[in-house]
Amino acid sequence: MTATVLDPRTALVVVDLQKGIVALPTAHPADGVIARSATLADAFRAKGLPVFLVRVTGGAPGRNESRVPSREPAADWAEIVPELGPLDGDTVITKQQWGAFHGTALDLELRRRSITQVVLTGIATSIGVESTARAAHEHGYHVTVATDAVTDMDGEAHRNSVEKIFPRLGETDTTDAIVKLLG
Repeated sequence: MTATVLDPRTALVVVDLQKGIVALPTAHPADGVIARSATLADAFRAKGLPVFLVRVTGGAPGRNESRVPSREPAADWAEIVPELGPLDGDTVITKQQWGAFHGTALDLELRRRSITQVVLTGIATSIGVESTARAAHEHGYHVTVATDAVTDMDGEAHRNSVEKIFPRLGETDTTDAIVKLLG
């Protein structure tokens, strides 16, 4: 296992920690994911590094075999959880797909800030977080996933992403270790 390194121009990207998503049943408690993501956001802000809060307000139009009941979401479904803000200086990215890059200004906003690395947190590990990690890797960013600040609705899918996928896309570490690196 390689030690995690943080570039001087690293951004935090928090995926889908919004009221409607955190209310779903998850393999690991969402409250812990929110708390650790907030800890990272505070540490990034204290260092003057950018925080991107991603939320989803739609879905890809293609067919799939998933049997998700269709119902009108609550009015506050897409609101970022209050523990994360947004605070002044944060950037909110609204997406319609699983990943935070496709069809959004995330790549442009990162490049405008000369960002070379992203640290990822959020829900769901195997959906929004993994899709964002894959795209970040493909766009040439160094990727670090805070493995204790992500969870999924499916425990096996979470484990597969953390153990098999993320190490191939970048680095993985804990919130505490990443905060220490920000030191």
